[in-house]
Amino acid sequence: MARAKIAKRISRGELGTALTETVVALAILGVVAISFLNGLAAASKTTFTADELATAESLARSQMEWVKNASYSYNATTYPPAPLPNTPDYQSYSAVITAEPLHTPDDGIQKITITIKRDDEVITRLEGYKVDR
Repeated sequence: MARAKIAKRISRGELGTALTETVVALAILGVVAISFLNGLAAASKTTFTADELATAESLARSQMEWVKNASYSYNATTYPPAPLPNTPDYQSYSAVITAEPLHTPDDGIQKITITIKRDDEVITRLEGYKVDR
């Protein structure tokens, strides 16, 4: 009979220890899982931002080439932008092209500024010069 009482006491103590160990293990697993998910979210946001910037810079360079190949317009303050690609990747992008003569009166050199926006938020700016040749 004494052995049965001792076995009962030991088993009760072990059950409590197993429950505590399980709760601690689940808490550690939860912390690790949350850290992993936060890392994935940060990596996803960084990838999105890098893709957005690369797309905007590519658009800005193509717009600059468009303006440089257009005929020179004396005393112009803007140039019409080139048509943007009609794909889902470029739907929310827009380009604004401004021109500013370096000297007054305009002696055939303009500073061109290309501003690329996405959903009315400026993503990048590119500056260059246009010369009347």
